[in-house]
Amino acid sequence: MKPFIHDDFLLTNKDAVKLYHDFAEKLPIIDFHNHLSPKDITDNRGFNTISEAWLEGDHYKWRAMRAAGVDEYFITGKAPDEEKFNSWANTVPFTLRNPLYHWTHLELARYFGIYELLNDKTKTAIYKKSNEILHSGNNNIQDLLIRMKVEILCTTDDPIDNLECHKAMSGNQKLHMLPTFRPDKVLNVSNPLQYNKYLDKLGEVAGIEIGTYFQLIEALQKRHDFFHSMGCRLSDHGLDYIPYSQYSGSEIQSVFNKIRSGQFLSGEEILKFQTALLSELLIMNHEKGWVQQLHIGAIRNVNERVYESIGPDSGYDSIGEPELVRPLASLLNLLDKQGKLARTIGYNLNPKDNDLLITMLSNFNDGKMKGMMQYGAAWWFLDQKQGIERQINDLSSYGLLHLFAGMVTDSRSFLSFPRHEYFRRILCNILGEDLEKGIIPNDEQMLKQMIEAICYQNAKNYFNWNK
Repeated sequence: MKPFIHDDFLLTNKDAVKLYHDFAEKLPIIDFHNHLSPKDITDNRGFNTISEAWLEGDHYKWRAMRAAGVDEYFITGKAPDEEKFNSWANTVPFTLRNPLYHWTHLELARYFGIYELLNDKTKTAIYKKSNEILHSGNNNIQDLLIRMKVEILCTTDDPIDNLECHKAMSGNQKLHMLPTFRPDKVLNVSNPLQYNKYLDKLGEVAGIEIGTYFQLIEALQKRHDFFHSMGCRLSDHGLDYIPYSQYSGSEIQSVFNKIRSGQFLSGEEILKFQTALLSELLIMNHEKGWVQQLHIGAIRNVNERVYESIGPDSGYDSIGEPELVRPLASLLNLLDKQGKLARTIGYNLNPKDNDLLITMLSNFNDGKMKGMMQYGAAWWFLDQKQGIERQINDLSSYGLLHLFAGMVTDSRSFLSFPRHEYFRRILCNILGEDLEKGIIPNDEQMLKQMIEAICYQNAKNYFNWNK
């Protein structure tokens, strides 16, 4: 009997099998958005146990474990590693039909050659075997990434980061690690005390005392320039909503003075300030020739009690429902009229916004390059079989799938890279089913070019990484 993870996993017809194995399977990986630790990569960290490699920072697994009744002591607490692993193993059968079930068994197969199903009966043997493999040599982080054929990966970095890890990795010819400029904290003005502390740190690293709004822009420009010198070619913006409100320069300086004096802002003042500052940041991206990513629509850290004890990015975030159409149109239009709109990738978290975002981004293609305005990969809660299929089908219906810049892991787990394989299998299965139904032509060369472009070459071209 075939193991659950086998050569033709997720491939439901002979055409899909051929497309995947002939054209997608062996391609390298470009992962241009993730939340991996640059220090762990640079230090080529080794793992003592599979629990360290698999469960640290992985809020997808943490959410599932909590839902299955696992105490926090065995999730983010100080329980021994084997007990944490056992708690996850006991949870896995409950994840059937959740993407975690597929990801878990793909990761066991690809990194450890383990094809047994993980459950209460197998957990002890799997824990022992996986740890033996991790300790057997050539299984540190860089080894694991190279084994998955990761060619380029982009970390997510705050403007105040010194990027020393990226500098140390710059000579690595097998694995290219590049920074991404993520200035979310400079837009989060809801807490004046925290915000002013952040501005003080930003001013310190930029060598500027930030006393005016224009000095804030100058400090950000200096950090933007520094990131560029370190090989950064993209920014990322995590936006609960798209801010847009008309403003004047005097209004923004007045709002900034209020912030620096420790006063709370009104909702309209926050909106005006965020609009002005985000616009400046996006103009910087255009001037440098960068790509900018807009991740839109999460509602974060909802459970305040747990946030206070565990902190952010712990699995207490949800799909939001922001107004998207008019503010996004206004923001993109503002930049376009100035000739300052950079290449843009937009991601929505609410699935109802797929069609809306694809069609809105397409309004700002200018014919000067293929796929300038990109609809991004299925993100976060949408990164599962149904969500990926819907993303591919919606992009096909309202845009040009062939030009799609491709999959990203968006992950904090070093064992997450089989998600690229997962995406590629789903893509090839959709195309294989279309072939079987006769709704696309059986043109092998055209399909080869399309699959190779989506899975690898488009990203290289889009970010100008061919050199």
